[in-house]
Amino acid sequence: MIQLTIMKITGYGPWTVTLGSDREHRLQMLQASMYERVQDLFSARNALVFLNRADEFFAISNGLCLRDHAEIQAELGSQFDIRLSMSVGRADRPFDANLRAHKARSERPTDERHEIYGTPVAEQGDSATIMHLDIEDLTSRTESTSPYEITAIVLELYAKMSRFFLEYGFLSFFMGGDNFMVVADGRAKDAAESFLAEMRREGITINCGIGTGQTGRQAAELATASLDAIRNMRETEEQRPNIYEMQCS
Repeated sequence: MIQLTIMKITGYGPWTVTLGSDREHRLQMLQASMYERVQDLFSARNALVFLNRADEFFAISNGLCLRDHAEIQAELGSQFDIRLSMSVGRADRPFDANLRAHKARSERPTDERHEIYGTPVAEQGDSATIMHLDIEDLTSRTESTSPYEITAIVLELYAKMSRFFLEYGFLSFFMGGDNFMVVADGRAKDAAESFLAEMRREGITINCGIGTGQTGRQAAELATASLDAIRNMRETEEQRPNIYEMQCS
């Protein structure tokens, strides 16, 4: 089972108007600094945060209880003028955890002072599976394709990836460059094989590392280690897999 914490800036729209029309640079700096701090606080507890929209973050929060969430909220409240609400959901599939977190937001807060909805628990039996994907040899395209056109290719792929994996109940996130991470479950390898085959038919080769661990950080570490293993095989073997998987021992 996976635990997901969704954080959203509260009262963001009305607050931005108070800054006047010359505000966009300030908003971009605020969003970046808030993401950095949220990631820092969660990753220090072996969780992992994904940027969903600039005013919204998703965290794999396995192992974090209500007290952990309240402590993070207290830290954020002391550093920023605006607040984040937190809603927590738990389920076997990531998308279902997302739905439960979304539903919790409409119910009475578990911790009203810190705007926490749902009931986070530090369950030892929880696990997380992450897929780390990158586009093979995208760098060579930059010699004949402009940076903006490369971005268009990457974002189009992200849209296809999001729709494809949503059918499995997975959540996809763009990590920058040509890298993506997908929060998955035990069906990750089968799903990845289907997606990579579909992309090959469109002329795009993708490598995929899969990691399963007790926490978000551990799963991401193993997924990236798996992707690195594919890259290392490129140097030593004629035949290498496009998918490689590691699990915590």
